[in-house]
Amino acid sequence: MSKSVSRIAVFYDGSFFHKVSSYYKYQHETGSFLAFSGLHEFIRHRVAQREGVDVRLCQIVESHFFRGRFSLSAAKAAGALEADRFLDQLLMYAGIVSHYYPMNENVSPPQEKGIDVWLALEAYDLAVHKGFDVFVLVAGDQDFVPLVRKINGLGTRVMLIGADMEWDDRNGVSRYINTSRRLIEEAAYPILINKEIEAHAERPDPVVEGLFRNF
Repeated sequence: MSKSVSRIAVFYDGSFFHKVSSYYKYQHETGSFLAFSGLHEFIRHRVAQREGVDVRLCQIVESHFFRGRFSLSAAKAAGALEADRFLDQLLMYAGIVSHYYPMNENVSPPQEKGIDVWLALEAYDLAVHKGFDVFVLVAGDQDFVPLVRKINGLGTRVMLIGADMEWDDRNGVSRYINTSRRLIEEAAYPILINKEIEAHAERPDPVVEGLFRNF
């Protein structure tokens, strides 16, 4: 068994994570948001399984969260300042570096602009200069396929944390979250978090249960 530490870096597409976490809070029987600390513990254990090493040798050395953010005036108007501050607090206590980019508020509804490109550039730059062993991407968008290919080219294993789920909202409108098949195929260690949670219902796993608990 290898005695060297497997250095793990985690990069979040913040909007994707928010959608998945909100699904478990408002649409799933768990009725809870995903916890950053719980997810990091889950990642360490799954890397240990894939790498065939002791979980103590799998350590997260970098974690970054990327998301668009409204201007102060827009956030005030939407009553979102408290939610923004609470998110900052969660990220801070989980040791995650936040990266925010201005929302495009000139369209309806407002949209993120450029955040995927920023994530990809920052992630690749850090991967080149810091030499991570495992690069974890929490995302589902096909736009990240070139990034994953570049990371693979460095000899770094990529773990993808994605999700696939469908549901009807309160108005009976069909909603869904999905993960690009191409993105899944490019990752060395693809994981669909909903499949892990479904399996937990039949075969209880304390690591999966911890996804909804801050440590």
